[in-house]
This record gives sequence, C-alpha cells and structure tokens, in this order.
Amino acid sequence: MRAWEVTKPGPIDSRPLRMVERPDPHPAAKQVRVAVSACGVCRTDLHVAEGDLPVHRPSVTPGHEVVGRVDELGPEARRFAVGDRVGVAWLAGTCGVCRFCRRGAENLCERAVFTGWDLDGGYADFVLVDEGYAYRLPEGIEDEQAAPLLCAGIIGYRALERTSLRPGGRLGLYGFGGSAHLTAQLALAQGAELYVMTRSEEARRLATRLGAHWVGDADARPPKPLDAAILYAPVGTLVPPAMAALDRGGVLAVAGIHLSDVPVLDYEAHLFNERELRSVTANTRNDGEEFLTLAARLGVRATTTAYPFEEADRALADLAHDRLVGAAVLLIGS
Repeated sequence: MRAWEVTKPGPIDSRPLRMVERPDPHPAAKQVRVAVSACGVCRTDLHVAEGDLPVHRPSVTPGHEVVGRVDELGPEARRFAVGDRVGVAWLAGTCGVCRFCRRGAENLCERAVFTGWDLDGGYADFVLVDEGYAYRLPEGIEDEQAAPLLCAGIIGYRALERTSLRPGGRLGLYGFGGSAHLTAQLALAQGAELYVMTRSEEARRLATRLGAHWVGDADARPPKPLDAAILYAPVGTLVPPAMAALDRGGVLAVAGIHLSDVPVLDYEAHLFNERELRSVTANTRNDGEEFLTLAARLGVRATTTAYPFEEADRALADLAHDRLVGAAVLLIGS
C-alpha cells in the first residue's frame, strides 16, 4: 500500500514527510482494517511532522480524521461487518483500568495511544483500528465533509463543554480554522453570541457568514466581556489578552495539544473575579458519539479544501502558512 511517513521531524518546508510503499496491514484479534477514502489534515499532524510533539513512533504515518469502509476483520472482531462505513479518530486505545479510565475520564488515561502518533494513521491506503475505538458514520454525509468532524469537530465540542458556557452566553474564539468554524456552528445553534479573533481576513469573512456577532484581529479586545473563550491558535502570547477579555466567572479553554510559551499572568488583570484557565486533553469516545449525533441533527457543515493523496505534504505546508480557510482533506480512495 501507499503511505506517507514522518522520516525526520522538522520544519514543514524541509519536507519531513515522504511517500513510501509498505505491505498491506492485516488486523489483529479485535481490530478491523479500513480502506481509507478520505483523511482530514489536522494541526496535530503538523505538530507531529515538525517535531513539536515528541516522536512516539519513528516513521509514523500521520492522520487521525479517517473515513473509509471496513474491508477486513480480525478473528475476534464482531462490532462491524465488511463494507460498514466508519471513522477513525485521535484516541486509539486506553488501558481501561487506571483511575482515570475507571472514573470515565479515559481521555486522561496514563497509557492511552493515539492514531497518527503512537499508531499509523490515515495518510495511507489502509489503516488498522481497534473496533472499540471506531465510529459508525451515517451514509448521508459525504467523505470530505465527514473527515474534519472526527478530530476538529470532536475536540472543538469538548473544548466548548470545558468552557461551561451558559445558554445565550458570549463566546470568544481565538483562531478560526478547522476546529473553530465547526464549534462556532454548534455554539450559534445553541444560542451563543459569538466573537471571533483571528489574523486571517478570509477566516474573518467566514466567521461573519456563519453568523458571528463581531470579528476582529487575533489579539483584539472584543467590545463586550466574554462569558467564555476557546483558544485554538497554538500561540501562548494570546492567553493574557484572552483572559483579560473574560467577564467575572469566565473560562478560557485551550484546545490545542501544543501551545507556545505563555507569558506570566497578572493575578488581578487575568485571574481575579474567579476567571479560570483550563486545558483540553484529547477526548472520550462518549464525546465523539455525542458530537457526531449533534452535528447530524444541527446540520454542521465543514468548509473544506480537497487535496489529492499525493499532495499531503503540500496540504500540511498550506496549513502551516495559513493558506487555508476551514479544513484540508486528503482524498485517497473511492
């Protein structure tokens, strides 16, 4: 099969990925093999390729927004049938017995493994997945639209939940890429008043089209205090202005897996009056199921740019250099 691999992590313009030929993989006991039709291009893939995230598996194949059909079953796999349409996401396995798993916080599992970081991901013709960590996808949404929902959508949903935003509250989004534009649709459908801060003019136009109440530059001060905010841009220097923009009791959730250094916060200016700073770590499978159900019911639509499979490195470069609006998706198989 064809697969992209991270040969030597480094700046994306140094071409840290290469396409290789590998033997077709075959599923173990409770795995299924998925013939990949589309795979979203996530900023976490960029962090793996550039080395912002430490190497977990040398020459790993990135990609954790995978859409395809089951084409081979492991000997003990029973959940899916050959031909079923499924999605493969970031969380690929947990231990099930640590204190975090036992309390329902499997996203914090001490021995969790992740698609495209610990295990080979979807920048390939085939991917293997534990049947318990695959999502059944409805037939009504096309592959290119479904792919970004599997990480950008799910993580955005968890980030929104972490803000504890009250109904009708003011929500600020810092950065407006693949995840934020999906979260925005959820929040607006639930009655939120949306404020968007991003450096991209095209992204500001998209936010306006989707119904944002106000849009401004990346570090602009919104015209009203925010009840909650989510930081999507992996830029630590945005934390202080985002905290300062919060109203009393407001919450800032940092959605990314990687963030550059955060400047020192001033207690009175940034934290007093019960303002909170929270991180977001992966997701639970329940998050995924809840979001996919909501997305289908509310008609959440991804704004996408499609790339041929052979141009995965260009898609990542476009993401790195802010040449994208919405989400990039690799089209791989039929």
